Amino acid sequence: MDELRAELDKLKRQGLYRQHRVLQSPQGTLTRINGRELVSFCSNDYLGLANHPAVRQALIDAVEKYGVGSGSAHLVNGHSQLHQDCAARLAEFTGRQRALLFSTGYMANLAVTSALLGREDFIFQDKLNHASLIDAGQISRARMLRYPHNDLVKLRAQLDQSLGQKPHSRRLIMTDGVFSMDGDYAPLVELADLAASTGSWLMVDDAHGFGVLGASGAGLAQQRKLDQDRLPVLMATLGKAVGVSGAFIAGSETLIELLIQKARSYIYTTASPPALAAAVMASIDIIERQSWRREKLHELIGHFKRKAQQLDIELMPSDSAIQPILIGENQRTVEVSRWLFEQGFHLVAIRPPTVPPGSARLRVTLSAGHEVADVDRLLSCLRSVLPSSAQVRQPG
Repeated sequence: MDELRAELDKLKRQGLYRQHRVLQSPQGTLTRINGRELVSFCSNDYLGLANHPAVRQALIDAVEKYGVGSGSAHLVNGHSQLHQDCAARLAEFTGRQRALLFSTGYMANLAVTSALLGREDFIFQDKLNHASLIDAGQISRARMLRYPHNDLVKLRAQLDQSLGQKPHSRRLIMTDGVFSMDGDYAPLVELADLAASTGSWLMVDDAHGFGVLGASGAGLAQQRKLDQDRLPVLMATLGKAVGVSGAFIAGSETLIELLIQKARSYIYTTASPPALAAAVMASIDIIERQSWRREKLHELIGHFKRKAQQLDIELMPSDSAIQPILIGENQRTVEVSRWLFEQGFHLVAIRPPTVPPGSARLRVTLSAGHEVADVDRLLSCLRSVLPSSAQVRQPG
């Protein structure tokens, strides 16, 4: 215990210590945390659906009919009609043959590498991928190579080298669609071309694009017009823009059947509550029908970027709902976050190891639930605490 306490003390000195802020209200842009009313700019509830009346009612009705717990794993006695219907709805929504539900995005990513790859195979990952993708690669038996962020030249060189070493091995390119801490997009079309030319598979984790991007909200893959053949493994989460919980993998009949047979994180865990599947379906219906939510969100993103530029607040390059402000030094970022909390804004400090050392930041996330006045008030406060782009980038 002394060694563990010393480790905790070290984290505090480095400005890396984390603490819970207790939410005492429903998820939304207006929240109560630790007894204070705040405007939240750090939730992934991009479309304001986490507390939508229709989504709530769908869950309540499903609890009345199916109860709360699922009782067991999907392949034992826990796979309800609601799970089956939800998977079919997600497959239809994404334009894939089938989909498979998982309790978390972490478990979905683990499923892919454990089921598809072996010791003789290769995984290629963007260095800024989400931790769940990186962990999925590390615990697989395949050899994992990481390429610099969105660097297609380096990735091509790695693929060519692996083809020379083991031409008959399987190759899986794994990338975020929208990068969770930087907010920029992966070059999916170019990655799909590269995968096709090298006989590799492409997998995209579209956690932060699903629901927000595309003609009907089906994500970055839909926006880039990548079908099941061009993008064979599509993963997305259901706790962000969808506003519920869980994740899914969508793809071919063959892919999904193989995951059912071999994915350990699917086989050996209790199924999620069936009522969550009902809430997901209600939310997908809203996403499809109410395009104004996506339109409003993108209008707010444009307004935030224009206003920040006018106020000389330097942003990282992003066109998504994730708008990071790089500060650099850990303790300084924590101090700014605390000051904003006192001004009535919930905006947490993002620090290593979530981001690379020296790149601590405020990760502003916008929602269709925000109004222009909310954005303007936040930027006004940021302008006073970070009065110039030079100071934003200056540690200490």
